[in-house]
Amino acid sequence: MDQKKIEEGVRLMLEGIGEDPDREGLKETPRRVARMCEQIYGGLARDAGTHLEKQFHVENNDMVMEKDITFYSTCEHHLLPFYGKAHIAYIPSGTVAGLSKLARTVEVFARRPQLQEQMTAQIADAMERYLHAKGVMVMIEAEHMCMTMRGVQKPGTKTVTTVARGAFAEDYSLRQNFLQMVK
Repeated sequence: MDQKKIEEGVRLMLEGIGEDPDREGLKETPRRVARMCEQIYGGLARDAGTHLEKQFHVENNDMVMEKDITFYSTCEHHLLPFYGKAHIAYIPSGTVAGLSKLARTVEVFARRPQLQEQMTAQIADAMERYLHAKGVMVMIEAEHMCMTMRGVQKPGTKTVTTVARGAFAEDYSLRQNFLQMVK
């Protein structure tokens, strides 16, 4: 990341809203924001495949689910946060990933300017691509600060997105089982 460009941009934004970027409380803000960007947008430089490549052989090919994976992301339209929980299930085809790797996969896609709908599909696609799963289902429930702080101003409103691939897309009862487990 180009720290200097970020600092210059923050300084310009502060001036643009009528603030004095040299006043005591704001003097270090451009540098702090630039450092923060490395953390909250760090997923731009990461590949989900690195987390999903370590796999373990299993005899059982029944559904594996990890739910309530907390994430924080940034809406690419307003650069405001959205945050919530991701739920992931997959049907293995002989191998499984370590459980922490599912949460790390969510983080890779959450740590970039993002759309929730896109993030849901990216997680499902990565699971399908790297685990060669027979089926994948992802659900994300999130609150968007762009709906809370501006525009319609409706705090507490949740947006829910789902993506079903493979066996989950083909089998209604499997999707229903996933939804029951998420509750």
